[in-house]
Amino acid sequence: MAGQGESKVAVVAAVAANLAIAVIKFIAAALTGSSAMISEGIHSLVDTGNGGLLLLGMKRAKEPADAGHPFGHGKSLYFWSLVVAVSIFGIGGGMSLYEGIAHVRHVAPEAVGSNPTAAYIVLAISLLVEGMSFTVAIRQFWKAKGDKGPWQFIRESKDPSLYTVVLEDTAAMLGLVLAFLGVFFGHVLQNPYLDGAASIAIGLLLMSVAFLLAFETKGLLLGEGVDAEALADIRRRVEGDPAVTSAGDILTMYMGPHELLLNLGVHFTPGTTAEQMHESIRRIEADLASAYPEIGRVYIEAESLPPAPGGETESEATNS
Repeated sequence: MAGQGESKVAVVAAVAANLAIAVIKFIAAALTGSSAMISEGIHSLVDTGNGGLLLLGMKRAKEPADAGHPFGHGKSLYFWSLVVAVSIFGIGGGMSLYEGIAHVRHVAPEAVGSNPTAAYIVLAISLLVEGMSFTVAIRQFWKAKGDKGPWQFIRESKDPSLYTVVLEDTAAMLGLVLAFLGVFFGHVLQNPYLDGAASIAIGLLLMSVAFLLAFETKGLLLGEGVDAEALADIRRRVEGDPAVTSAGDILTMYMGPHELLLNLGVHFTPGTTAEQMHESIRRIEADLASAYPEIGRVYIEAESLPPAPGGETESEATNS
């Protein structure tokens, strides 16, 4: 699992790159009247703001637990990641789509026969700077995913900050290609409508990325647990303790990218004493902590204990 240090490096690199690119794209758009360049400027400006929101979410997620938030603030990152997805969809994608449609319906006079040299220069600079940011993000992404496939890592990752930057940078690179094609063919064919079509394509691209991010973040925000393989491994470890006959319900939920809550019921072997039960619980907790460092809290409920003197079955819960 990616550490927050790796995620932060990628986010900071993306913010710096997008801010610089947004400025030069808007300058080029003013000089050429290109709808695609306006869309790309909006795209980079939105990505800059989104990077700031991700950094805010990462900072808030590290705040310690308090009386109002006894399980910590880890889900702050999930909330701000969802805001980022909405921002990409509504502001980035929506405004690019609107700009493209408006350009197709009413071609700006300065767009007809304008010299695209400034746009080409800006696109080349943007591709270079964006490529540097993308290289940093993809390097951290590849390091974090390990042996997993890219799509599998995105589906299973509990830290949306890293793959959000990768998807944003990928969309940015594709957006630059679309913008170039729109400007180039619009100039060569003397057809300014192609420039507007490129802007529409950029808007649809951003909306698609936003939908994917929102879909993945939704599960984390609602309370996603470990996958089936990890759940089976936890059960195996618990039931492997000599004092345990079987494990009951095992409930897990990520309270943040690196904070897992675990609640499980344990059936102990008949005749197990209270002292033996506590020793077993300590063994289980130590084993789970070594295998899953992200487990922050463990709640174990003893569901089967020796009869008490009054003949009733006792039940006890512990946590760490």
